[in-house]
Amino acid sequence: MDLSTSYLGLKLPHPLMPGASPLVKNLDTVRRLEDAGAAAIVLHSLFEEQIISEQFREEQDVEVPEESFAEAITYHPRRNEYRAIGSEYYLERVRKIKEIVSVPVIASLNGISIGTWIEYAAKCEQAGADALELNVYFMATDAEESSETIEHRVVEVVKAVKSTVTIPVAIKLSPFFSSLPNLTKRIEEAGADGILLFNRFYQPDIDVEKLEGVPNLRLSDSSELLLRLRWIAILSGKVGLSLGCTGGVHTAIDALKMVMAGAHGVQMVSALLKNGPDYLRQVLDEMTSWMEQHDYESIEQMRGSMSLLNCPDPAAFTRENYMRILQGGTKYV
Repeated sequence: MDLSTSYLGLKLPHPLMPGASPLVKNLDTVRRLEDAGAAAIVLHSLFEEQIISEQFREEQDVEVPEESFAEAITYHPRRNEYRAIGSEYYLERVRKIKEIVSVPVIASLNGISIGTWIEYAAKCEQAGADALELNVYFMATDAEESSETIEHRVVEVVKAVKSTVTIPVAIKLSPFFSSLPNLTKRIEEAGADGILLFNRFYQPDIDVEKLEGVPNLRLSDSSELLLRLRWIAILSGKVGLSLGCTGGVHTAIDALKMVMAGAHGVQMVSALLKNGPDYLRQVLDEMTSWMEQHDYESIEQMRGSMSLLNCPDPAAFTRENYMRILQGGTKYV
């Protein structure tokens, strides 16, 4: 059984890997992930806010005007939240993980400004990263800023980073773009090696007694797979980029569905947080068993077989699916 795949130009033994998460903060857990068969190790994201906080702290340590008031510190709220993991710690983590594993190491950046993207993309490459994820996590809240402006910013980030590094670069997108196929094409033309669908926007709640926003973390389940499934199936065969899935992959069947849709790489996070690093091996073994039972010889034979271009019923991924359901094409329980 040949499970090998090419993702971002990296030759991998199979598509399964842990996605960006706190799992890699413990080196023993990283070793367990590799022992469980992880095809690559993806680091958690380094946020620009962490870098800014680090720089601010250094400035405060070096020069604090004598006439400053203590209250001035409150002009910079929540900086303590970013202090735990600064940029040097992150880069050292890249180096250490690269030393202890034999599989590719993929760093992840979540930036805001072009300068930060460029600087730390280069530093991640110098630290030994084999590839890089650019986590474009931006919530559009300004009514004066057009969608074209936002998309242009994404494309410019890709161009800037690709002109700086030689390692493969994947763009991790949200589902909130009006024409994802067009943006994907522009990202490919800008030089990206792959896209990753989708990052998760954690929706805040409201504490009605304290009158404040409350962070709300909820791990994914397999129901979140469907959004990724649809869009990878739509994009498969229409772009030359590697297609990666993150979000909603919890079982071997979930992973197989993504490959059938057209995915080259399949990331798991919540399932590993719930079940432990060794669960990746179970999913991989169950994938292999299912493929043997259904007479598949390779992942390549399966990939894209159920994409929009190749599946027997393309309408399942388009407007007709919506109409069928609303007109009673499915039974309610």
